[in-house]
Amino acid sequence: MCLITDLRDTSAAEALGMSLEKASQIGDTLREAVVQGDIPGGVAVIARYGQRVRFACGNAVDDESGKVPVSFDTVYDCASLTKVVVTLPLVLMLADQGKLQLDDPVTTYLPAFTAAQGQHADIVTIRHLLTHTAGLAPYMNLYSHGWSREEIIARVCGAPLKSEPGSAVEYSDLGYILLGEIVAEVAGTPLATLAATALFAPLGMAASGYLPAASLRRRMAGTEPDPGLGGGCVLGVVHDENARAMGGVSGHAGLFSTADDLASYAEMWLGGGRSAAGRRVLSAAAVEVATRTCTAGVPGGKRGLGWVLRGDPFDAAGDQFSPVSYGHTGFTGTSVYVDPLRELVCVLLTNRVHYGRERSIAGLRSKFHNAAVAALVD
Repeated sequence: MCLITDLRDTSAAEALGMSLEKASQIGDTLREAVVQGDIPGGVAVIARYGQRVRFACGNAVDDESGKVPVSFDTVYDCASLTKVVVTLPLVLMLADQGKLQLDDPVTTYLPAFTAAQGQHADIVTIRHLLTHTAGLAPYMNLYSHGWSREEIIARVCGAPLKSEPGSAVEYSDLGYILLGEIVAEVAGTPLATLAATALFAPLGMAASGYLPAASLRRRMAGTEPDPGLGGGCVLGVVHDENARAMGGVSGHAGLFSTADDLASYAEMWLGGGRSAAGRRVLSAAAVEVATRTCTAGVPGGKRGLGWVLRGDPFDAAGDQFSPVSYGHTGFTGTSVYVDPLRELVCVLLTNRVHYGRERSIAGLRSKFHNAAVAALVD
């Protein structure tokens, strides 16, 4: 096991405002997690002022089929990062284009939701879904019944509400499954196609998308062992069972990406909706409304539109990120965090489920983010 640290270009690190001595401690957080067996490996990118430093450690695959070392271009299953990297920006784009409003009822676009929710149907809005305040359950087993994609959507539309809309923050995959369907309905384009053309292409995210091509297999990080593969791991197929049952494309999971691609995405948010190359992707107004507190006075969490804000129970930013920071994590071991005050982006990609779902990287995430902030000298 070796640590690869892309700090040979010291001028880039200095331009980023980072102490080279302290930067090594960022890599140490990854190395320690690998040594302790928490993760097989990982890739991290720290971006600031248009500069990046990268870290890669351990293996992308470590099973009975052998070991495959990670590299800076290893492709990871992003799990719930899909919510904020695909579904959220596409909803905001459609709002920017005047094709929907955040306070539109869900029933405007998914009429099947009407009968299911009865008197609450017209109360549940797109904003409720984005902020996890719709009252929907966090999760349903949608994969073990042999249902078609259409049947799965019907089941989600028919799921009873757990609580009154707007009364609590409760993280829900179901809400983002519905949002993915709303996006496709309003745009008249399949979710995966729209993400590729309207988002990934403009941002230069060439390795990102749903249903990764077989040609990317050699760059893939494996997720859990699959008994059907004779000890091998799931590779290039979405880990989330519900997303897999939906054909690999959903608003809540299914995205595959690299650390550099996700850094490019996060830099767009730092840029007020413009890519690093200056291309407008989202309006500045959309960025502002999505990253401010949208759940003030609502018990259970502190959310923007999609984004986890400081103080939320799911906040993984560590101790030193500023109060205006925001981010998100993925079940497979991924995260993206943005600190606008420091103009800082931190991307951490691991496949922590490779050794089993019980492995936690909560400590790694906090240590990684703390080390990243501590390494800054300006």
